[in-house]
Amino acid sequence: MIVLGINAYHGDVAAVLVRDGELVAAVEEERFRRVKHWAGFPHESIRVCLEIGGIQPKDIDHFAISRNPRAHLWRKALFTLRNHPSLGLLRDRAQNAARVRDVAGSLAEALHLDRQHIQARLHGVEHHPTHLASCFFVSPFEEAAVCAIDGFGDFVGTSWAVGRGAQLDVLDRVYFPHSLGLMYTAVTQYLGFLNYGDEYKVMGLAPYGEPHYADALRQLVYLKPDGGFELDLSYFRHHSGGVNMTWDDGAPSMEPVYTHKLEQLLGPVRRPDAPVDPQHEAMAASLQVVFEEAATHVLNALYRRTRLPQLCLAGGCAMNSVMNGKIRERTPLRGSLYSTGGWRQWHGTGGGILCLASNFTSTTLFCDEPRLLGTRV
Repeated sequence: MIVLGINAYHGDVAAVLVRDGELVAAVEEERFRRVKHWAGFPHESIRVCLEIGGIQPKDIDHFAISRNPRAHLWRKALFTLRNHPSLGLLRDRAQNAARVRDVAGSLAEALHLDRQHIQARLHGVEHHPTHLASCFFVSPFEEAAVCAIDGFGDFVGTSWAVGRGAQLDVLDRVYFPHSLGLMYTAVTQYLGFLNYGDEYKVMGLAPYGEPHYADALRQLVYLKPDGGFELDLSYFRHHSGGVNMTWDDGAPSMEPVYTHKLEQLLGPVRRPDAPVDPQHEAMAASLQVVFEEAATHVLNALYRRTRLPQLCLAGGCAMNSVMNGKIRERTPLRGSLYSTGGWRQWHGTGGGILCLASNFTSTTLFCDEPRLLGTRV
C-alpha cells in the first residue's frame, strides 16, 4: 500500500511517502523554495517524494492531509455562540477550512489526476492525532506516555495519550483558545521578533537574562490541578478580534496575538530594529521559566495517569530543546525521550500511518502495519 501524506495551507508545508509500512521519503517545501517556513501547497515536496520512491501518481492508494475541518465541530459552534468572535476571525477560519476541504483539487492539479479519483482516496486526519501517531508509531517503545504541545490545530492546543503496541488512546485535550505555544508566540512578538517561527530566538536569548519578570508572566497562564491549563485571555486577541494570518505560497505571516494589557504588564513593546537590552533578556528568561513550569506541569500529570516512564513528545513546543533537557530532572519520565518535534513532514507521516490503519476514532488510534517504520531517507 502506498500513501502520500501532506501538510498544506500552514507554515512549513511538506510531504511524505509511506510504502507498505516503510517511510520512503519526508521532505519540507522550504528546502526547494529557499524560503523559511514556506506556506501554501507542497508542490515540490510531492514531486521529490515520488521521484525518490520511483512512484507514479496513479500508483498512490491513499492521500492524507493533516487537517480535518470537521473535527470538534460542536465545540467550535459552542465557542462561537458563547464568545461572539469577530466576523473577520470567522471569515479567515472559514476561508482556510475551505482550502483544506478543496485539497483534492490541488492534488489533482499537481499530480495530473482526476479530481474524483483523488477525492475517493483522500483522508482528512485531525492535526493532533497526526502529531501523536508520528511520534509513537515510529518510536522504539512498546508502550509510552505520549504528548503533543503546540500552538493550535483543528481547535486543539495540547493532547495527551497512552500508546501500547499498535494502539494509541487519547486521554485528554486542551482546546482553543488555550495554548502554551500561543503564549510563547505572544511574548516573542512583544519582544520584537515578528517572523513566523521566531520563538527559537527567545529561547536562545533567555540564558543571557535573569527571570525577574517570571511572577508577572505567570499571570498569563493558570495551571489546573488535573494537568490542564488556561490562558488569561485578557492578554490575548486571537480568540476575539481575530489575528490575520497568511498561509499563501511564500513565507507565512501572523499579526500580533497579544493585547495592550501585555504592554501594561511589561512596559513598551520592543521594536524589531531596537537594541536588545538586559530588560529584554530578563523577559526572555522569564518566559522560558514560565513555559517550562507549564510544560512540566502537563507532563507530570501525564505520568500520574499512565505510570509509564517512557515519553514520546511532539508538537511545535517540543522544539524547545532547553525545556526538553530538563524533563528528566523535573518529572518521573526517566526513560529515553523520543521527540519528533514540530517538523511538518511528520504531520504527513502521522497522517500516512493512520491511513494504513484499519480504523480510528476521535479517542483511539490503531496501526495495523508494523509499528517501527523503516527509514530510507
